[in-house]
Amino acid sequence: MASSTLRLSSSSCSRQINSVIHVPKLPKVIPYFSIPKIPTTKPVEELHLRDGFKRIVPVEKISTAPIHDKSPNSDATAATTQLYAILEAVADRVEMHANIGKQRENWNTLLLNSVNMITLTAATMAGAAAIGGAGMPLLALKLSSTLLYSAATGMLLVMNKIQPSQLAEEQRNATRLFKQIQTQIQTTMALGSPSKEDVKSVMEKVLAADKAYPLPLLGAMLDKFPATFKPSVWWPSNQQIQKKNKSSEGKQRGQKNNGWSEEMEVEMREIVEVVKRKDIEDYERLGNLVLKINKVLAIAGPLLTGIAAVGSAFVGNGSWAAVVAVAAGALGSAVNAFEHGGQVGMVFEMYRNSAGFFQLLQESIESTLEERDLEKRENGELFEMNVALKLGRSLSQLKELARKSASSRMDGTTIDEFASKLF
Repeated sequence: MASSTLRLSSSSCSRQINSVIHVPKLPKVIPYFSIPKIPTTKPVEELHLRDGFKRIVPVEKISTAPIHDKSPNSDATAATTQLYAILEAVADRVEMHANIGKQRENWNTLLLNSVNMITLTAATMAGAAAIGGAGMPLLALKLSSTLLYSAATGMLLVMNKIQPSQLAEEQRNATRLFKQIQTQIQTTMALGSPSKEDVKSVMEKVLAADKAYPLPLLGAMLDKFPATFKPSVWWPSNQQIQKKNKSSEGKQRGQKNNGWSEEMEVEMREIVEVVKRKDIEDYERLGNLVLKINKVLAIAGPLLTGIAAVGSAFVGNGSWAAVVAVAAGALGSAVNAFEHGGQVGMVFEMYRNSAGFFQLLQESIESTLEERDLEKRENGELFEMNVALKLGRSLSQLKELARKSASSRMDGTTIDEFASKLF
């Protein structure tokens, strides 16, 4: 009886356990969450139009399609791009002129030392031949001296023609001017919104500087011995500016004076008079003087070495031949050392550049004052400050100079002061 009871209880427990742990099978839901296949074609973008249709446009065509930007900033962006291109060209010119300037400065030193050594060696040989030469030794000394004098004469002719010291000064000036243009371009881009007029102005400045200071020697070298002294011109012509100013002469002045006043205009005119009467005239006088000295030295050097070459050929036939050969050779060496060692050509070019600086200052002030519309001028206070800095003066010293100029003109006397304190 007890055993039957245990069997019933165990069977009921097993059924209960089986009924509890029995889990019915769930339906398959995987097909409803199937992952779509990734297309192997190139990605595209759908453009939904208003009428409900779809147009498939490849992404490549979207990214490379031309964008027609008609915004006001498009011109400024194009001008900035062009200014960057010009800036790269100007930086390259700065490097080229600096390197060639060093090269031509080495030319001056090497040619000067070589010609002087050749001349002094020829003079020594001519003297030795006159002292105790006879027969073949005399002929050898005479021939060597004559050949050396002839070589020195030829080298001097070439050296005096190209003026290496003047060439080096030209390249130094060109390097400085192109650095100024480079700084102006960077300032224009830093201020923002450059225009096509800025690009055109910079291009004209670069081409004018290229013309004023050419790099090659053959066919483009500046005349080292002009008939008269003329200032160096490295800026574009201002004929278009003057024409524009004349066309605006009839315009009435607005209420805004843009930093200008009648007193400032009178001051600028007096500064121009001082620059013309003192600085420009003085540099023209000094430039003509140095030009004449350089011409005399350029002729005297080869002439003396040529005379020495002829005299050395007649050494042994008379006492005067040896004297002429030695004395002319020594004088030729001294003249060459004074001309190229003293860098007379460099001084001449320095005067040309300084006279050009004052001429540019004069033209800039006159063209600014000719503009009747004050709004089109540069700001008066900024313009006055730039003029004062270019002349190495403070604003108070600039006003004092204008006052002295006005009083001297009224009294009929000559002002005893130059406009610039830098040159």
